[in-house]
Amino acid sequence: MPGKRSRAPTSTPDQWVVLAPESAVDAPKKRGSGPVFTKLRNPKTGSAALYLFSSDCKQVYEVKAFDEDYHSWFIGQSVQRDGRLLFVTPLDPLFLVLPYFINANEKQGKFEPADQVIKDEEFPACASLLKCPRTLESLHHVTDEKEMGDRKFYKYNREKTLVWLKKKVEQTVKSLKSSGVSVGGGVQSSMLIRSKQVTEATEEDYIRYAHGLLSDYISSGLNAELFKFLKLPAISTNATLNEPPSKKRKLSDKPVEAEEDYTKFNSDSKEKKPTKMTAAQKSLSKVDKSGMKNISAFFMSKNKGTNKTP
Repeated sequence: MPGKRSRAPTSTPDQWVVLAPESAVDAPKKRGSGPVFTKLRNPKTGSAALYLFSSDCKQVYEVKAFDEDYHSWFIGQSVQRDGRLLFVTPLDPLFLVLPYFINANEKQGKFEPADQVIKDEEFPACASLLKCPRTLESLHHVTDEKEMGDRKFYKYNREKTLVWLKKKVEQTVKSLKSSGVSVGGGVQSSMLIRSKQVTEATEEDYIRYAHGLLSDYISSGLNAELFKFLKLPAISTNATLNEPPSKKRKLSDKPVEAEEDYTKFNSDSKEKKPTKMTAAQKSLSKVDKSGMKNISAFFMSKNKGTNKTP
């Protein structure tokens, strides 16, 4: 039911409508524990984003919101003014810790314990990522490791990271193909629509699409490195844009760009270049025109007071 999302003094406690897998909302085994929503640093933008830890902390989920203004929900006998629909999907926690290792390598460039790398005064909940078994088990994909005594030390490895991301792209390609997702040239990575493909997609189309999806979870710098590592050719937006001005004029009836002296191409120009004559024009030029009147003479008005000349 439509309604403004203003918050009244007597409003009900915060609640949301969420679409989530059962594993994300399983009943906790321990009393007092349960799924926890928390804010962490977005690995692409660095700004705050909402995530969900499962009750056993074995899985991290990203939370996306479908938001439209002036919508509400009926929940039981109450009206929930917050009309957002939240989507909860599993996320590899390695994407969330990767920026910390890259940053530490740029500043220190040395091996450090994971708990010294993954710390953030602005987002202290990032320490919870180390409680997920999958995080520590996966660090070798993006770092070099050294073990001293009973402790491990880590340092970011660019080559390993690109290989890991390439495997992610390959896994995504397989999933796209098996799911029948359209990856045509005009399809955006943000629009996952299952449909029959109008044209047969190439392997490059799938790789580009998968790369676009992964670009939402890595920084722009790392994204550019991955693009080169995948050996994807650059996309030419429009062939005519790369053509010289003379060729562009042949393909279009519009005046060329104002950055050039376009007056010499327009019909009202003072200087005109001679044009080539057609075969018919050449034949007509050879005809004897003596005694012939110009066609304009047939349209001139005659004065009644004048006499015809012999």
